[in-house]
Amino acid sequence: MQTQPTRQSILDFSHGELCRWMEAHGQTRYRAGQILRWIYHRQANSFGEMTDVGKALRALLSEHFTIPRQAVEKETASADGTVKFLARLADGEAAESVLIPERGHLTLCVSTQVGCAMGCAFCRTGSGGLVRNLTPGEILAQVRDARLKATEEAPLTNLVFMGMGEPLANYDNLVRALAVITSADHGLAFAGRRVTVSTSGLVPQIAELGQDTQASLAVSLNATTDEVRDAVMPVNRKWNIQALLHACRAFPLKSGRRITFEYVLLKGVNDSEADARRLARLLAGMPAKVNLIAYNPHPESRFERPDPETVLRFQAVLMEKHFTAVVRKSKGDDILAACGQLRADRA
Repeated sequence: MQTQPTRQSILDFSHGELCRWMEAHGQTRYRAGQILRWIYHRQANSFGEMTDVGKALRALLSEHFTIPRQAVEKETASADGTVKFLARLADGEAAESVLIPERGHLTLCVSTQVGCAMGCAFCRTGSGGLVRNLTPGEILAQVRDARLKATEEAPLTNLVFMGMGEPLANYDNLVRALAVITSADHGLAFAGRRVTVSTSGLVPQIAELGQDTQASLAVSLNATTDEVRDAVMPVNRKWNIQALLHACRAFPLKSGRRITFEYVLLKGVNDSEADARRLARLLAGMPAKVNLIAYNPHPESRFERPDPETVLRFQAVLMEKHFTAVVRKSKGDDILAACGQLRADRA
C-alpha cells in the first residue's frame, strides 16, 4: 500500500528551494517563480486556481504542499480601529499580530516567536517565557493574510517586527521571511525602508541584519544607565549599553535612513530630565530617531505610566538637543494590543 507524502507548507520554501524541488520532480525551474507569484501576488488559496499551470503539476503540488492561511481563532477590534489577531498554529500553540490604522495606510505588527525568552520586566509577552520560534511560513502568513484586510484607501504598506518574541533570536527564519517580504519578483514586494526589525539588544546579530536584509533597525533601549537597564532588561547584563550602541554605530545604514530608538517611559524609573540629557549624550552623532512610548500598563505589571507633563518634558530635552523625538500614541491598549502587552495565552 503506497503511503501519501506528508504535505508541507509551501510558505516555508524559498524561491531557490522550490526551484530545486521542481528540478528534482522533472519540472523546469521557472515554474517555481510562477507558483510563488500566484501565492504572494495573486493571493491564491489553492493550486487549482493556477490556471496557467498544467493540470499534472497542479496535482503534484497539491499532493506535496499546502498553501496555509492563519487559523484566526479570535479577532479583537479596538475603539481606535486597531485589530488584534490570535492565530492558532498547527501544533496548538498561538501567536498574535496587530493591524494598526495610520493616516492613509496600515501597519502590521508581526510576531516571530511564541512567547519570548528576553524577560524584559515591563513586557507582558516575556512573562510566560519562550515556547518556540515561528517558522518562515508562520511569519509570512501573518503578512500575506493581513493584506486581505487592506483597501485602496488604506493599503498595508508598513511592517514592524515588534510583536511576540525577539526577532533576532529567531534570526535564520526571520531572514528567510524577510527575503520573501521584500522580493518584488516572487514575494510580497514590500520596500525595505517600510520594514522595521526591532531588537532588545542582541549585539552579534545587529551587524548581520544590516548585511543580510534590506530592513531598517529599531532598538528597544529604555534606559540610560546600565544599572537601570540591567534591572528592566536582562539582556543588558550580557551586552551593556556601550556594546549595544557600538553595534548601532557600526550598523550599515542605507542612504537616508536612521536607527529608531524605542524608549518606554516608566514612571519614576527612567523618565527624569536627567535621563533625557543622558540619552541625548549617548546618541550624539548617530543618525537616530527616538520614539517615546508612555508605558502601557497590563494586569500583571508593577510599573506605572508617567504623567503627560513628564513625557513632554522628556521630549523637549531631546528636541533642544536637535533630536527627532516623537511621542508615540498608544493604539489598541483597550484590547491589550499596545506595545509590550501581547501574550497569546495558551488554552
